[in-house]
Amino acid sequence: MNTLHYAYSYPAATSGNRGLLLLLLFCTIQAKPCPPCSCEPLQGKLGWRIDCSSLGLKELPLLSIDILILELQNNSLTTVRPGTLDILRKVERVDFSNNPWHCDCSILYFKMWLEDFGGASLANITCAGPASVKMKALSQLSGNDLEGCRKPPPINCLDFLWRDVPLIAIAALVLILACCVLHCSRKLARQATEQQHSFEVPLLQIHDMEDQKSK
Repeated sequence: MNTLHYAYSYPAATSGNRGLLLLLLFCTIQAKPCPPCSCEPLQGKLGWRIDCSSLGLKELPLLSIDILILELQNNSLTTVRPGTLDILRKVERVDFSNNPWHCDCSILYFKMWLEDFGGASLANITCAGPASVKMKALSQLSGNDLEGCRKPPPINCLDFLWRDVPLIAIAALVLILACCVLHCSRKLARQATEQQHSFEVPLLQIHDMEDQKSK
């Protein structure tokens, strides 16, 4: 009986060890995005709380789809590259406050992501630069307020008309003057031709009279 008991207990122990190894391997895989941050599994949920606060980070750490809480406050982050946060499909809470955000056109993706996620997280984002938006909340800025994203203002028809009317008038005046000069030059040329013709006719008459006398 004892031999039979040990024969069956050995596979059971092996199966338990395998399960433990698989659990450790699962935790190791899940913990990959942690360094240099700290990770904490959330009780009752399949996800992690990632604490990256106060580490002087200038770029976002490696992120995972299983992150539920992401804390990145009190770092040196200035912007977020487009697409970086798209992997956070299950995240429930984020904190990006107290970072020196550079609010130019490159931060537009980050702003739109926070708007889709929730207004409370966006309200804590304050711009450190450029000078035109320094100390302003990112939530209060539109795309046109961000340097590099400003669109040219629409052209007002009246402004266009008043701006170009003098140019059109000057062009018309130059055209009229050119026509007048051309007309005067043609008139002078015609008069010169007529005068030359009237001068040649008497000479021909005198020449004919001389020929008749000689005959």
